[in-house]
Amino acid sequence: MRIITGAAKGKRLVTLEGREVRPTPERVKEGLFSALQFDIEGRRVLDLFAGSGQLGLEALSRGAESAVFVDSSDSSVKIVKQNIELTGFGEKARVFRSDYSAFAAACRETFDIVFLDPPYAAGLLMPAVKAVLPLMSDYGMIVCEHPPEVAVEPSVGGFSVYKTYRYGKVLVTVYRKGEEP
Repeated sequence: MRIITGAAKGKRLVTLEGREVRPTPERVKEGLFSALQFDIEGRRVLDLFAGSGQLGLEALSRGAESAVFVDSSDSSVKIVKQNIELTGFGEKARVFRSDYSAFAAACRETFDIVFLDPPYAAGLLMPAVKAVLPLMSDYGMIVCEHPPEVAVEPSVGGFSVYKTYRYGKVLVTVYRKGEEP
């Protein structure tokens, strides 16, 4: 796993070992960031269910203003901090160990881009989308990674599915405020 392009291009990232961890495949990340490339610079990013932090770190490498990483696992938080140090984004990144809903309920910030990649079998995708709605800027987008069998609602809280990308067995659904494709 590495940073694809930008300020930290080529930096190798540390990841957790084991079956409970499912890092975003590199080709999915590459396709996703290719689609979002003009929407990243200067944006405030939230990487919820951060895992290794690779999505938020890729956004920082491509010019995002700041990134907040949230994960409920102590091991993931440790790995995210290590990857922030490896990429040199300590000034632009903050890490929280928290459940997604507790973080969203307590957060008073707004974000332009939110990455959601919850454990596939946990049934957390749509609850997480709904939890982050109050945190979104007026021109924000919510980027959801999920398998085809996990259904997404066509619109929720003023956000509509803008586009869904398919990368083999992985779908990436992008919600934008008030936009239809």
